[in-house]
Amino acid sequence: MKRITLEALLAGKRQEDYRQQYNEIIHLLEAGKIRPLKASGKNGRKPALYLEYWLLEEKEDAGPLLEELRFRLVPSISIDYYLAHPEVYRQERPWVLMLDAWLRNRKDGRLYPESVNERSFEIWGREKFLTKEQGKKILKHCGVSWETLYVYETTEPLSYYSHTRTVPQNLLILENKDTFYSMRRHLLSGRGAIFGVPVETLIYGAGKGILRSFQDFDLCVEPYMTDERNQLWYFGDLDYEGIGIWENLANLCQPRREIRPFGPAYESMLGKTERTKRLPDTKEQQNRKIGDGFFRYFSEETGARMKRILESGTYIPQEILNIADFGGCGSDYKTK
Repeated sequence: MKRITLEALLAGKRQEDYRQQYNEIIHLLEAGKIRPLKASGKNGRKPALYLEYWLLEEKEDAGPLLEELRFRLVPSISIDYYLAHPEVYRQERPWVLMLDAWLRNRKDGRLYPESVNERSFEIWGREKFLTKEQGKKILKHCGVSWETLYVYETTEPLSYYSHTRTVPQNLLILENKDTFYSMRRHLLSGRGAIFGVPVETLIYGAGKGILRSFQDFDLCVEPYMTDERNQLWYFGDLDYEGIGIWENLANLCQPRREIRPFGPAYESMLGKTERTKRLPDTKEQQNRKIGDGFFRYFSEETGARMKRILESGTYIPQEILNIADFGGCGSDYKTK
């Protein structure tokens, strides 16, 4: 409903006498097209008319829409929401029919993964429809999942250095940029191992940024990197956040892959702390809720040392190690 003045209602009747104008308003009232706004007061003439009215929208017959919902859409579109809210279907119908047409044309099952924006344009002719317009709402109302659309989100590309592309191989994810560049220089200098472990590919994780990038790992990297015979390793700061990143990566990898802490590097970090006067304080905003999974990859003694450092309110940054350290080998560490 919207408000309208008596003057606006009679704008096209100014040449008529008042009795004819009055009859026009009465006709609109009887037809249910307007309703008086009594608080507006009357015009003071006889017979009197109110000065303002509610303009009522005509209700369209929902029958044809309900029939379309029940019998003309593909079964993969859920109609429950729209049957309960036909007025919403009336508004969203053009977009729903585009989705219906796309699903109908995919009955043969041939579907290739596409980015969200590419699929959005393919279905609705608008590349941002799914991300910045009403696409998510349409999918929710239709009961259609993103998995049905077979889409992937385009995250920032992974930065990595491939020393070789042979398989199987060791891929090492690094939390921080300085360590990535230093280890890359180490491999480029002709050395094929880091702390005695052959490493063929280095991946720059950019802190927590790796978590989003890794969700599309299989789609965004070279085929050799996804070979299930490869071993994934992770090396980051020895603090709550670094261990938390490993925990999240481990969950993302399950059940197809195992990602292991790069033990020789962590052991070398611990060794260098013996020559360090003071370790930096743990950042206050870090989430300190971590499990024991990370520490199970180490000896009981090494795990206990790590926990003591964390519980003392300090941490060991990755950058405690530099290129001069990478030729060593972690003590008594099994790489297989």
